[in-house]
Amino acid sequence: MDNGGIVQDQEMVEVNFSKEPETQNQNEDEDDESTPRDHSSGNMTYGIEDRPPIHLTFFLAFQHFLTMFGSTLAVPLVLFPAFCLERDLVAQSEIIGTTFFVSGLVTLIQTTIGIRLPIVQGCTFAFLTPTFAIMGLREDCQVIYDGYGNQSDEYIKEKSTEEWQSRITEIQGAIMVASVFQVLIGFSGIMGVILHFIGPLAIAPTIALIGLSLFGAAADKAGVHWGISFLTMALIILFSQYIYGIDVPCLKYSSSDKKCGVKKYPIFKLFPVILGISLAWLFSFILTATDVFPEDSGARTDARIEVVGQSAWFRFPYPGQWGTPSVTVAGVFGMLAGVIASMVESLGDYFACARLSGAPPPPSHAVNRGIGIEGIGCILAGAWGSGNGTTSYSENIGAIGITKVGSRFVVQIAACIMLFMGTFGKFGAIFVALPDPVVGGVFCIMFGMVTGVGLSNLQFVNLNSSRNIFIVGFAFLMGLAVPSWLESNPDAIDTGVLEIDQIITVLLKTSMFVGGFIGFLLDNTVPGTVEERGIKAWRKQSGSDADDDVTVDESNCYDIPLIMGFLEKHKVFSYMPFLPTFKGIGRRSRKGSKSSNGDVEQDI
Repeated sequence: MDNGGIVQDQEMVEVNFSKEPETQNQNEDEDDESTPRDHSSGNMTYGIEDRPPIHLTFFLAFQHFLTMFGSTLAVPLVLFPAFCLERDLVAQSEIIGTTFFVSGLVTLIQTTIGIRLPIVQGCTFAFLTPTFAIMGLREDCQVIYDGYGNQSDEYIKEKSTEEWQSRITEIQGAIMVASVFQVLIGFSGIMGVILHFIGPLAIAPTIALIGLSLFGAAADKAGVHWGISFLTMALIILFSQYIYGIDVPCLKYSSSDKKCGVKKYPIFKLFPVILGISLAWLFSFILTATDVFPEDSGARTDARIEVVGQSAWFRFPYPGQWGTPSVTVAGVFGMLAGVIASMVESLGDYFACARLSGAPPPPSHAVNRGIGIEGIGCILAGAWGSGNGTTSYSENIGAIGITKVGSRFVVQIAACIMLFMGTFGKFGAIFVALPDPVVGGVFCIMFGMVTGVGLSNLQFVNLNSSRNIFIVGFAFLMGLAVPSWLESNPDAIDTGVLEIDQIITVLLKTSMFVGGFIGFLLDNTVPGTVEERGIKAWRKQSGSDADDDVTVDESNCYDIPLIMGFLEKHKVFSYMPFLPTFKGIGRRSRKGSKSSNGDVEQDI
């Protein structure tokens, strides 16, 4: 799912990270992993199975880390107020570390035994709205703080810890149980059946309302100091929208001719968020050092600087570190809306990643396995306690299109960097100290992008149709109106059964569920042609109608390493829709696989 990444990929600019052609001594008979090979895309510098030289691999991997950094950092920062965590800065830094650790772990699993494309996994914005709805059933954090009265600091700290841990463990349990649904959908192979009923008129309000529903969190942070917030936004917009096409000269060293030189790289295109944060942070530091900001200003860079000294240098996240996850029926049902949205968006990411990395379109078994592994990733995220799930990052896919480096190995090294950063305690502490208005500026950009991504699905719909205009407008309006009304009337739902009241309340306070469900219901009941609804064009673009008849020679990049021989020996594995040996109706068998009598099977 697109998580607000703003890497420009409308104009794919080739950046050749390999040696210059005239300085290469290539032997056509040699199979050197560091030498780029030809790929189906025709212009890849390094394809999916290639391994660039180790120094270049680490540079490219760190680039992937920086690309996913902004979205991954934004999610825990926006969750802290809902968890009543604003006063425990060390815990905030530990959760940020846990978030990056889990992202690295799930990325490693996904690229090794999952979809096996160079696709990065990270936090998902789709789980934010259900989380706020679930936490809305509990008492307001400020009321809890006021209830502590004049108790000792030790007592307040103990009670505060109990409160935020009980909140995050409730979300952990909801994510873990709801994600079992994603695992079942993926490994059972019925994702294609579900997609027959889901189209752009359901997807657009679902995704767009994620961003629209978070405007309050963005305004609260940005309102601490609108000047710094506008500076942050202006810098990110400048880098990502105005000067993204300007390449910056950088020093390079050519190992072939032992000389230094200059090479231009698309720095602004690749890192607009981290550059915007860094410069706005630097400006805030200057104003803090010169005492332009008053002592109590949230824009000061030293407002929470003590957390850097209080946090440990290294801390290894582990499952259950905040306590045993708890499960509520209302929480599980509320989180299902986020799970479904994440699944559908990830499907499009898989085909986009394959196209840009020079790999063939992923066959059904790879897609099923990818969806299932994403579900397992969310379960792991819940067990570790990041307070969120994981999904595919489209901004990193855009980076592949820019650099022309689609190496799976590079993304796996990037996952190792995430794992390391997740255990480096001071890393999370530094970003807890980020001034609130800088965070607010990032939120405004990110949430705006999420909204735009949702609206972009309407490009496939005939907007000259009064049917479609009605469905879109009504879905968006009700997606905002119903949750807003419930916020003002929290006791309006009263069936006499507390559990049912909570389920209905959580679902109706989740704007993405309300808008998405209304769009889904009307789109499937109001008469309209497939072309009018945009179903045909959307499926073609997302790749869900791609031809699955690819031979083993074309699709062996999706094979699971080490166990393929074992899978091909046993016929039972050919009936499992998430394994490379699966033979579905109308599909071809794997060329070269032998039948039980030893004969080579032919295409079906």
